[in-house]
Amino acid sequence: MPVPRKALVSVDTTPSYHVVSRCVRRTFLCGTFENKDFSHRRDWIEHRLKEIAKVFAIAVTSYAIMPNHYHLVVRIQRQQAKIWDSHEVIHRWKALFHLPFLVERFINKDLMSDAELDFVRAKVALWRERLYDLSWFMRCLNEKIARMANAEDGCTGHFWESRFKSQALLKDVAEIQLMIYVDLNPIRAGIADSLETSDFTSIQARSDCNSTSPMKKLLLPFAGDSHQINDPNHISYNLIEYIQLVEWTGRQINPNKRGYISEDIPPLLARLQMSPSIWLRNCSKLERIYHRVIGPAADIQQFCDKLKQKWLRGLTPCREAFG
Repeated sequence: MPVPRKALVSVDTTPSYHVVSRCVRRTFLCGTFENKDFSHRRDWIEHRLKEIAKVFAIAVTSYAIMPNHYHLVVRIQRQQAKIWDSHEVIHRWKALFHLPFLVERFINKDLMSDAELDFVRAKVALWRERLYDLSWFMRCLNEKIARMANAEDGCTGHFWESRFKSQALLKDVAEIQLMIYVDLNPIRAGIADSLETSDFTSIQARSDCNSTSPMKKLLLPFAGDSHQINDPNHISYNLIEYIQLVEWTGRQINPNKRGYISEDIPPLLARLQMSPSIWLRNCSKLERIYHRVIGPAADIQQFCDKLKQKWLRGLTPCREAFG
């Protein structure tokens, strides 16, 4: 039975989430389907992602757009949304939606009654909450693509599966692991053989100086050598070390060399305090091993308490990996 989204997302516990949205019946509606090439739709998704990333208080840390689904790792920036003034909220909302007449009058500085101002304040408060709401973020992304695809096909009906899948990431090690899992998606699927040829991914946008990805300047930046911990505006590690860890992880996921670990382990993996064997297991089977939450067992219990749930599936692998 589907679980309400409010029972899966607790910004008070963690701002970071892994999100997956798949085409109906997992068909290749953004790739080659029925001998027709629809790969240009992956461009649509990337450009739409840019549009909404500029509007919402939700930062994208990693993404991969595949022929029949896409992955995002996002960080909800609620505190950023709370400091926006009313005009900032209205300006952002207007970038995606039409404004009510009274709100248009407000931004034009027309004379308004107290009741009319109360209406505007209520709308601004509602829009502010929606601008850091993960469900609204996904709605704005998926609905536009579905309409464009249906118009191109001359049909109606669902383009995406009715619900997107989300996983809460309770520690920075879980966030980094999911970012790498997402960045390696094209290589694991056999549609790319290097980070540079992994089109429609954040790792290509980050690592290729000549990348023309529309998301290149909108990805949440790495903190550099300062390693700022718990900074909502940065990823708390070094970009070069991250790319090295992505490359190392990609080399080790080899069905012919199961369990083989290179002696040259990247320093970032040591700082994340996870054994190489569990790291590699996670990066090859992450969606199958874990359920809705990824992180230490104690933090999962706090997450459950916030959402008033007794338990969540996947505690055993979380204890093995994160303690």
